[in-house]
Amino acid sequence: MNETIYIFLYSVGRVRERRTMEEKKKTMEMEATTMKGTAAEDITERLSSLDNLYFPRAVQLTAASSDQRKSILLDLLRRDPAVFLERYGSELLVDELLEFDAMKHDYEVDWHLKNLRKKISPTSEEIKSRSVAVRNRRLAYLNKLVSEGQYFSEDAMRDREPYLHHEYVGKFQDVMGRNMARPGERWSETLMRRAEEAVLVTRIREEQQRLGVAESDWVGNEKMEESEEEEEESEEEEEEEDEEAKNPTEASSSSLNGKEQKEKATTVLPPEEMQDMMDQFTSIMEQKFLSGEDHQHLDYAKIDNDETLDDHWLREIGRDAEDKYFDED
Repeated sequence: MNETIYIFLYSVGRVRERRTMEEKKKTMEMEATTMKGTAAEDITERLSSLDNLYFPRAVQLTAASSDQRKSILLDLLRRDPAVFLERYGSELLVDELLEFDAMKHDYEVDWHLKNLRKKISPTSEEIKSRSVAVRNRRLAYLNKLVSEGQYFSEDAMRDREPYLHHEYVGKFQDVMGRNMARPGERWSETLMRRAEEAVLVTRIREEQQRLGVAESDWVGNEKMEESEEEEEESEEEEEEEDEEAKNPTEASSSSLNGKEQKEKATTVLPPEEMQDMMDQFTSIMEQKFLSGEDHQHLDYAKIDNDETLDDHWLREIGRDAEDKYFDED
């Protein structure tokens, strides 16, 4: 009887001991696969103090104060660390990323950690691959802009680079015609366009002055020259009328010579040469876009990281393969 009781108590003790060991093991495993509470507190504390930190629209109203933002961030980190890394990983420091290694058993967390570390300290091969990807994405976006027709229209390009446009195209165009009212245009729109034109002319002149262009070649001098020419023509007409009264034949010859000289003074390119100059200007503007010089007008970070632009080249490869298949047939 006593022996039976002893065996029973011994067995109960062993079971309790085993359960205690299993609970300790589970606790240790949990601690090894979750971030330390102090680390989570420190990370969310720092992020909550950042300006313009993104928050979904659903929680924006409750993210007014720093404490509220920290509470939202901490809840997300503990509830779904993968989404936390996706949303705020780019804001984390190297040491802060190390704290997430305890959760690398989660596939999504591990993927985000590897991706973020590639961006922080990429290998030479990754840098090369990234450079190719960025170039291709910009080319794809360039094709998109060209097909849309607005960004690389003549007016839009002139707004961005007025001096370059003037050197390639503008100086061969009718400057006075830009200030004339256009069909269907309201008077207020005409005035607005004239004001914008005056700003562009000022920018061109400033660049001409900076480059040391002769004052006689400055844009905008055409109006002054035209005014002077009108005065001279008026005086010449009066003189011609007097001459014509005296000698009709000589006056007619003199009038024709004056018109010929005026026509020669105006530089006009044939349509095909004008188109060639326009193509050169457009090509330069496209290269400026590809090299990243349009940062004042476009968000390059958004373009360079837009993976959907890769689909453009997949479609191109598909079309090339299809064309090759039918050519072989």
